[in-house]
Amino acid sequence: MDQKKDHKLHLSFLEGIRGMAALYVVLCHVFLNQPENLSQWISLPSKILRYGSFSVALFIVLSGYCLMLPVVRSKTHTLSGNLYGYFHRRVRRIIPPYYVVLILCCLLSLFILAGEQFTNFQWSKLPYDWFSTTFTVKNVILHLLLIHNLTPDFQEYVLNLPLWSVGLEWQIYFLFPLILLPLWRRWNWFVVIAIAFLIGLTPHYLFSGYLDFSRPWFVGAFSLGMLAADIVFSDKPHLMKLRKCWHWEKLAIIFTGLAILTEWQILGIDVWICETFAAMAAACLIIYCSQIVIENKTRPFILRLFEHTWLLTLGSFSYSLYLTHGPIVTLVRHWLISLQLSPVLFTAMHYLLSVGLSLLFAYLFYLRFEKPFISHSSKVVRT
Repeated sequence: MDQKKDHKLHLSFLEGIRGMAALYVVLCHVFLNQPENLSQWISLPSKILRYGSFSVALFIVLSGYCLMLPVVRSKTHTLSGNLYGYFHRRVRRIIPPYYVVLILCCLLSLFILAGEQFTNFQWSKLPYDWFSTTFTVKNVILHLLLIHNLTPDFQEYVLNLPLWSVGLEWQIYFLFPLILLPLWRRWNWFVVIAIAFLIGLTPHYLFSGYLDFSRPWFVGAFSLGMLAADIVFSDKPHLMKLRKCWHWEKLAIIFTGLAILTEWQILGIDVWICETFAAMAAACLIIYCSQIVIENKTRPFILRLFEHTWLLTLGSFSYSLYLTHGPIVTLVRHWLISLQLSPVLFTAMHYLLSVGLSLLFAYLFYLRFEKPFISHSSKVVRT
């Protein structure tokens, strides 16, 4: 392990995983806009796109893993640059593009409302719209404070629906140094993970699912990402034994199967259970891939896929893609509905235009509003 700490490791596959997950989220949101009367040869294969929340679980696990890496590998097990430096980096990385998206969504909403007021244009609100023209000043303020996901009227005033997870991750950023890290230094992983899930599940059981839409139990998923980083890089004997003895790729497959099985609504299982299994699968996958990179073993297909140039490029602007795709998917959908196309043609055009335009706009957005705020050291994930 000392040898591993003497040089920098390029864990570029993390970027590829993030890119694939972001693209999957876009496809999932288009899938929910499909007509109900589609032929089975289209509707059945597309059902693989029903697990969008699993991608969010993956994002949260990745966040816990990446933020924990420098802590685990430091001699003092502390945050780089103290608490101020940590929050400064988080603000610089997350806030600027997020605020730009809010401004653009507000301007787009006002433009649509002006069109309804002064022309014959009418905007019809549809189920599963990822962007809405209905918002209030209070709603905008809550978004600016990144607490919009904690209000009961969030789903009514969606503005840009995918932004709910940005609020959740921002709140987890405070729990990480103030609660989870002190628990880790003082106690053990059982306590850390137990407290993380206690924090996340209290609203679900104590307040009858009051905050279920914002998935507070993903605090537990974040702690699993932290644990994955410690398993990969720790010198502690019991964690080294776990790292070497467990078949992480097999565990990833098993937990993925459990996540899909428990997601079936007919079973009536709480949604946090299937999403926790998805988080566990993500953590095991990351440990497996990290081990191969560290030990310089022959890359299996899955790791070669994550390290493919296209996925690495996609991963570089995945945050911009996640932030901006909602309005684009919604605008494309409304335009296609006005054309009165056949269900098959509508679906094909919706996937093609929504994905293509989302990727194009997100990349341009990344170059202008995200890339300038990314430090050189974070462009390629290093430890």
